[in-house]
Amino acid sequence: MQLVALDEIPSVRTVATRVEPRALRAVRRGHPWVFDHSIRSQQPNPTPGDLAVIFDDRRRFVGIGLADPSSPIAIRMLHHGSPLAIDARFFADRVGDALARRRSILDDPDTTGLRLIHGENDRLPGLVVDRYADILVVKLYTGAWERHLRAVLHPLVEACDTRTVVLRASRAVQRSWSSNAGPSWRHEGSVLAGDNLDTPVPFRERGLTFLAEVRSGHKTGFFLDQRDNRQRVRRLAAGARVLDVFSSSGGFSAHAAAGGAVSVTSVDISAAALDVARHHVAVNAPGTDHSVVAGNAFDILNRFHHQRRRFDLVIIDPPSFTSDRRTVPAARRAYGRLTRAGLDVLADGGTLMQASCSARIGEAQFLTDIRARFGDWLFERVETTGQPVDHPVGFPEGGYLKAVFAHRGRRPGTG
Repeated sequence: MQLVALDEIPSVRTVATRVEPRALRAVRRGHPWVFDHSIRSQQPNPTPGDLAVIFDDRRRFVGIGLADPSSPIAIRMLHHGSPLAIDARFFADRVGDALARRRSILDDPDTTGLRLIHGENDRLPGLVVDRYADILVVKLYTGAWERHLRAVLHPLVEACDTRTVVLRASRAVQRSWSSNAGPSWRHEGSVLAGDNLDTPVPFRERGLTFLAEVRSGHKTGFFLDQRDNRQRVRRLAAGARVLDVFSSSGGFSAHAAAGGAVSVTSVDISAAALDVARHHVAVNAPGTDHSVVAGNAFDILNRFHHQRRRFDLVIIDPPSFTSDRRTVPAARRAYGRLTRAGLDVLADGGTLMQASCSARIGEAQFLTDIRARFGDWLFERVETTGQPVDHPVGFPEGGYLKAVFAHRGRRPGTG
C-alpha cells in the first residue's frame, strides 16, 4: 500500500535543548514528557516534529524527543541514555516491539479489533494506532507526529493485512489544524491510503461481531480497552438480569446477552449510541430480551430504585470524570454516588462491576472509595482488573483503566 498522501512532508531539524533540573531527572528516569515550563532554552526555535535533543549543563546527551511548541507537553521523549539515530529503522524497531507484545491477540482469528500502538506505553508517545479487521486508524495526540507518520505506518502496513488507513486527531490537534494551513489530508477522519469508507467497519471480539465508526466515532471508533472485562461479564451473565449503565454502543450488553442473560437493559444518554447497542445485541444474541433507556444515568438509576427494579449483574462504566487535579475530589464523589446507586438496584446475590478510566485516580483509591459505599452489604469476593495486553502500562500515568467486580452481595438476614 502506497502512502502517497504523506509525500509532501517537510524535513526535520535537530534542536539543542536544555531543561530545568527536575525535568532532567525525570527524563533520565525514563518519563516520556517534558512540559513547556521546564524548558530553559532551545536553539533553533522548534516547529512541531523537530527532534529536541536534551543536554545537561556539561553538554552531555540525555535524551531525544519530538518537539511540539504548541502543546503544554513541549517534548514527547523517544529515547534517553546514549545517543541514537532517530530514523526509519528506529521507528520500525519500535513498531516491531509493539507487535511482538500483542502476538497472542494478533494470532487469534476470533479477535480482529485491537490496539497496535499505545502511545507512551509503547515508547511512541502521543501516537495511537488501532486495528479493526483490515482497517488501521491512526490517532494523533500531538501534531509532532505528522512529519514521522510514514516512518511508523510503513512497517505497520507491511506487517498487517491493511485495506485502508484513517487519520483521527485529538481536539487540541484539530484546533491547530483549523488555525494553520496544511496538506489536504490534514483533517479529522481523512483517508491516508486505501479505499474510502462510508459505512461502519465490522470486526470481531472474542467471536462476537461489532461495528466501529472509524471516521467519526468516539476515540478511534470503539472502546477496545474493555475487551477483557467484557469477556468476564459474559462469563457472569448466564441466567442473569443485566443492567448496563453508560452502555454506549453496547459492548458489555452484547457480551452479557451472548453469555446467556435472561434480560439486558442498556442505559445511555445518547439515543444514537443505543440504536447501535440494539444492533450489536441483536446480531450477537438474537432473541435476547433487550431494552434500552435514554437519559441521565443518575436519574435512571434513581427511578429504577424507586420502582424496586433489581438486577443480578449491574455494569457501570462511565466516562472519565476528571481532566486535572482540581476536579479529582468531585470525580471521586461522582463515582461514589454511582456505586451507591448501583447497589440500590442490585439484587441479593448479584454482582456489581464498576470501572473508571480516570488516570488521576489510582486503583487503590478507587477500590477504597467503592468499599466505603458498601454499607451493610456483605461481599464474598471483591476483585480488581486492569488494562488488557494491547494497552500496556509503561509509565505511571499510563495506568488509567481499572474495574472492580464485587460478587454475591447479601444483606444481613436474607439467607
